[in-house]
Amino acid sequence: MSANIPLYGLVLSGGQSTRMGQDKGLLSYHGQPQRDYLYHMLNSVCPQVFLSVRPGQEQEVSNEVNVLADALEVRGPLNGILSAMQQHPQAAWLVIACDMPLVRVSTLQKLVVARDLTKTATAYAVQGSDLPEPLLAIWEPGAYASALAFTQTGKTCPRKFLLNADTKLIYPDQDEELYNANHPEERAYILQKLHHGPAAVQ
Repeated sequence: MSANIPLYGLVLSGGQSTRMGQDKGLLSYHGQPQRDYLYHMLNSVCPQVFLSVRPGQEQEVSNEVNVLADALEVRGPLNGILSAMQQHPQAAWLVIACDMPLVRVSTLQKLVVARDLTKTATAYAVQGSDLPEPLLAIWEPGAYASALAFTQTGKTCPRKFLLNADTKLIYPDQDEELYNANHPEERAYILQKLHHGPAAVQ
Protein backbone atom coordinates (compact mmCIF):
# COMPACT_ATOMS: atom_id res chain seq x y z
CA MET A 1 0.00 0.00 0.00
CA SER A 2 2.75 2.45 0.94
CA ALA A 3 4.38 1.93 -2.44
CA ASN A 4 1.36 3.58 -4.03
CA ILE A 5 1.40 6.57 -1.69
CA PRO A 6 4.68 8.49 -1.93
CA LEU A 7 5.81 10.44 1.10
CA TYR A 8 6.82 13.99 0.22
CA GLY A 9 8.44 16.47 2.57
CA LEU A 10 7.12 19.97 3.28
CA VAL A 11 8.97 22.73 5.15
CA LEU A 12 6.45 25.33 6.30
CA SER A 13 8.14 28.72 5.98
CA GLY A 14 5.38 31.07 4.84
CA GLY A 15 4.51 32.62 8.19
CA GLN A 16 4.85 36.31 8.98
CA SER A 17 7.19 35.68 11.97
CA THR A 18 5.71 38.68 13.78
CA ARG A 19 6.66 37.42 17.25
CA MET A 20 10.26 36.77 16.25
CA GLY A 21 10.56 40.10 14.45
CA GLN A 22 12.40 38.54 11.51
CA ASP A 23 11.81 35.67 9.12
CA LYS A 24 12.19 32.47 11.17
CA GLY A 25 13.01 30.49 8.05
CA LEU A 26 16.12 32.59 7.45
CA LEU A 27 17.50 32.33 10.99
CA SER A 28 20.67 30.27 11.30
CA TYR A 29 21.04 27.64 14.02
CA HIS A 30 23.19 25.13 12.13
CA GLY A 31 25.29 27.33 9.85
CA GLN A 32 22.65 27.95 7.19
CA PRO A 33 19.09 29.32 6.98
CA GLN A 34 16.82 27.06 9.00
CA ARG A 35 14.44 26.44 6.10
CA ASP A 36 17.38 25.19 3.98
CA TYR A 37 18.66 23.05 6.83
CA LEU A 38 15.28 21.33 7.24
CA TYR A 39 14.80 21.04 3.47
CA HIS A 40 18.04 19.08 3.14
CA MET A 41 17.22 17.01 6.22
CA LEU A 42 13.86 16.01 4.71
CA ASN A 43 15.69 15.00 1.53
CA SER A 44 17.24 12.16 3.53
CA VAL A 45 13.83 10.56 4.21
CA CYS A 46 11.57 11.74 1.36
CA PRO A 47 11.96 11.31 -2.43
CA GLN A 48 10.67 14.83 -3.04
CA VAL A 49 10.75 17.87 -0.79
CA PHE A 50 9.03 21.25 -1.12
CA LEU A 51 9.35 24.61 0.60
CA SER A 52 5.97 26.08 1.51
CA VAL A 53 5.89 29.87 1.12
CA ARG A 54 3.32 32.64 1.02
CA PRO A 55 2.64 34.32 -2.33
CA GLY A 56 5.42 36.74 -3.18
CA GLN A 57 8.14 34.78 -1.39
CA GLU A 58 8.92 32.58 -4.39
CA GLN A 59 11.49 34.97 -5.90
CA GLU A 60 13.45 34.92 -2.62
CA VAL A 61 14.14 31.18 -2.94
CA SER A 62 16.93 29.44 -4.82
CA ASN A 63 16.01 27.86 -8.16
CA GLU A 64 17.38 24.59 -6.77
CA VAL A 65 14.51 24.39 -4.29
CA ASN A 66 11.02 23.10 -5.06
CA VAL A 67 8.57 25.80 -3.99
CA LEU A 68 4.85 25.54 -3.19
CA ALA A 69 3.05 28.83 -2.67
CA ASP A 70 -0.09 29.07 -0.55
CA ALA A 71 -3.04 28.80 -2.90
CA LEU A 72 -6.07 28.98 -0.59
CA GLU A 73 -7.85 31.67 1.39
CA VAL A 74 -6.97 30.05 4.71
CA ARG A 75 -5.06 31.64 7.56
CA GLY A 76 -2.02 29.99 9.08
CA PRO A 77 0.00 26.86 8.32
CA LEU A 78 -3.04 24.83 7.29
CA ASN A 79 -2.97 26.85 4.07
CA GLY A 80 0.47 25.48 3.23
CA ILE A 81 -0.50 21.91 4.06
CA LEU A 82 -3.75 22.01 2.07
CA SER A 83 -2.10 23.78 -0.86
CA ALA A 84 0.51 21.02 -1.05
CA MET A 85 -2.16 18.31 -0.85
CA GLN A 86 -4.17 20.05 -3.54
CA GLN A 87 -1.22 20.19 -5.94
CA HIS A 88 -0.04 16.64 -5.25
CA PRO A 89 -3.15 14.73 -4.17
CA GLN A 90 -1.49 11.34 -4.59
CA ALA A 91 1.10 12.01 -1.88
CA ALA A 92 1.26 11.93 1.87
CA TRP A 93 3.17 14.80 3.45
CA LEU A 94 5.80 14.82 6.17
CA VAL A 95 5.28 18.34 7.43
CA ILE A 96 7.73 20.30 9.56
CA ALA A 97 7.61 23.92 10.68
CA CYS A 98 10.70 26.07 10.13
CA ASP A 99 10.77 27.10 13.81
CA MET A 100 11.85 23.70 15.18
CA PRO A 101 15.64 23.95 15.45
CA LEU A 102 16.19 20.80 17.55
CA VAL A 103 14.62 18.31 15.16
CA ARG A 104 17.13 15.65 14.13
CA VAL A 105 17.28 13.23 11.24
CA SER A 106 16.45 10.51 13.76
CA THR A 107 13.29 12.46 14.72
CA LEU A 108 12.11 12.27 11.12
CA GLN A 109 13.17 8.65 10.69
CA LYS A 110 11.20 7.63 13.77
CA LEU A 111 8.10 9.35 12.37
CA VAL A 112 8.46 7.60 9.01
CA VAL A 113 8.85 4.19 10.67
CA ALA A 114 5.81 4.79 12.90
CA ARG A 115 3.61 6.01 10.05
CA ASP A 116 0.16 4.40 9.95
CA LEU A 117 -1.38 4.69 6.49
CA THR A 118 -4.82 3.79 7.84
CA LYS A 119 -4.93 6.97 9.94
CA THR A 120 -5.62 10.56 8.95
CA ALA A 121 -2.19 11.47 10.27
CA THR A 122 0.72 10.29 12.38
CA ALA A 123 1.93 13.06 14.65
CA TYR A 124 4.36 13.70 17.45
CA ALA A 125 3.22 14.78 20.91
CA VAL A 126 5.23 15.60 24.02
CA GLN A 127 5.56 12.85 26.59
CA GLY A 128 2.39 12.34 28.63
CA SER A 129 0.29 14.50 26.32
CA ASP A 130 -2.50 13.66 23.91
CA LEU A 131 -2.10 16.93 21.99
CA PRO A 132 -0.79 16.28 18.48
CA GLU A 133 1.94 18.49 17.04
CA PRO A 134 0.46 19.01 13.55
CA LEU A 135 3.59 20.71 12.24
CA LEU A 136 5.78 17.67 12.87
CA ALA A 137 3.52 15.03 11.42
CA ILE A 138 2.68 12.91 8.40
CA TRP A 139 -0.61 13.88 6.78
CA GLU A 140 -2.13 11.15 4.63
CA PRO A 141 -3.90 12.00 1.33
CA GLY A 142 -7.28 11.16 2.87
CA ALA A 143 -6.93 14.12 5.25
CA TYR A 144 -7.45 16.64 2.46
CA ALA A 145 -11.22 16.59 2.07
CA SER A 146 -12.01 16.66 5.78
CA ALA A 147 -9.35 19.31 6.52
CA LEU A 148 -10.68 21.49 3.72
CA ALA A 149 -14.22 21.09 5.06
CA PHE A 150 -12.87 22.01 8.51
CA THR A 151 -11.52 25.32 7.18
CA GLN A 152 -14.81 26.08 5.45
CA THR A 153 -16.45 26.29 8.88
CA GLY A 154 -14.10 29.16 9.70
CA LYS A 155 -11.63 27.06 11.69
CA THR A 156 -7.94 27.11 10.82
CA CYS A 157 -6.10 25.45 13.73
CA PRO A 158 -4.38 22.29 12.48
CA ARG A 159 -4.05 20.93 16.02
CA LYS A 160 -7.80 21.16 16.57
CA PHE A 161 -8.34 19.36 13.29
CA LEU A 162 -6.02 16.49 14.22
CA LEU A 163 -7.52 16.30 17.71
CA ASN A 164 -10.86 15.47 16.12
CA ALA A 165 -9.41 13.23 13.40
CA ASP A 166 -8.13 9.66 13.52
CA THR A 167 -4.58 10.58 14.47
CA LYS A 168 -1.83 8.24 15.63
CA LEU A 169 0.40 9.82 18.28
CA ILE A 170 4.05 9.01 18.80
CA TYR A 171 6.52 10.47 21.28
CA PRO A 172 10.06 11.75 20.79
CA ASP A 173 13.06 10.37 22.60
CA GLN A 174 13.40 13.84 24.13
CA ASP A 175 10.63 16.43 24.26
CA GLU A 176 13.07 19.17 23.29
CA GLU A 177 13.01 17.83 19.74
CA LEU A 178 9.56 19.45 19.44
CA TYR A 179 10.69 22.82 20.81
CA ASN A 180 9.37 25.85 18.93
CA ALA A 181 11.42 29.04 18.77
CA ASN A 182 8.91 31.83 18.16
CA HIS A 183 10.42 34.68 20.19
CA PRO A 184 13.93 36.18 20.34
CA GLU A 185 14.46 34.85 23.87
CA GLU A 186 13.55 31.33 22.71
CA ARG A 187 16.02 31.67 19.86
CA ALA A 188 18.71 32.78 22.33
CA TYR A 189 17.96 29.73 24.49
CA ILE A 190 18.33 27.40 21.50
CA LEU A 191 21.57 29.00 20.35
CA GLN A 192 23.00 28.70 23.84
CA LYS A 193 21.95 25.06 23.99
CA LEU A 194 23.40 24.25 20.57
CA HIS A 195 26.72 25.92 21.24
CA HIS A 196 27.22 24.80 24.83
CA GLY A 197 24.98 21.76 25.27
CA PRO A 198 25.36 18.15 24.12
CA ALA A 199 26.66 17.71 20.59
CA ALA A 200 23.95 15.13 19.92
CA VAL A 201 21.51 17.67 18.51
CA GLN A 202 22.86 17.16 15.01
